[in-house]
Amino acid sequence: MAGAAAPRPQGVPDAFEHRPDRAEFRRPAHRAGIELYRAHIVRHAFEPHAHEAYGIGAIETGVERFRYRGGEHLAPPGSLVLMNPDELHTGRAGSEDGWRYRMIYLEREVVERVSGETGWWFADAVREDRAAAGRLTALLDGLWRAREPLAFDSLLHGLCAQLRPHARVARPATTAAAPRFGAVIDYLHAHLDRRLTLDELAALADLSPFHFLRAFRARHGVTPQQMLMALRLAAAKRRLAAGQAPAAVAAACGLADQAHLTRAFLRRYGVTPGDYRRQLRG
Repeated sequence: MAGAAAPRPQGVPDAFEHRPDRAEFRRPAHRAGIELYRAHIVRHAFEPHAHEAYGIGAIETGVERFRYRGGEHLAPPGSLVLMNPDELHTGRAGSEDGWRYRMIYLEREVVERVSGETGWWFADAVREDRAAAGRLTALLDGLWRAREPLAFDSLLHGLCAQLRPHARVARPATTAAAPRFGAVIDYLHAHLDRRLTLDELAALADLSPFHFLRAFRARHGVTPQQMLMALRLAAAKRRLAAGQAPAAVAAACGLADQAHLTRAFLRRYGVTPGDYRRQLRG
């Protein structure tokens, strides 16, 4: 069956604090590396989080405001949202009635297999193009409703073809500081369950502690601690999707306990860990 319910993605809580807010996830049972998401958010503000996948979506109604790659962005109705993997971002309403939107999260390997290309990269987080947004919304709705694997995969191919004009294949060179920070982020990934210090992270970048903190924040738009929490929650999401119990996930990902995991997961994904697991199990 192509449309099994999915666990909540990173950043989305199990249950929203405000009644108008709602979000749903779905994963195709036959195709790994894909997660579908649809939501209407009025009051909830998503804390900084990241996905290990491309985050691609369309705004149906209302306006989304989010911070991404150090800048503030507004996505109005009829716009595309195009996020690269591993980039921290936030999300909140930019209009009184919130915003209604659909997203698909595609891991790099999926895009490479479907498109036959490597190194897709989106330069613009928001593209205002009502016609393209309408086509993408229709494709995302079709993917959500698809129950036959062949139908799903055909729509997936069509979606990647629609996105190709917006993607660059060769990613621009990064700044000189990026490789040093890449080592820091690798270190964070490898030590999610530890209490880390600013001094040990700064030493990896060969900078003094607070010079490192300032430079890291300037590059990524968040502090190292915020980045660490985003990575912890991304890892928690993967473990929950694999069927691990929330208490074990909390311990493995460096969170104080299951209650800490629940609060942090809800703030970032709009659903609780338990609800996310139930959605993925269908």
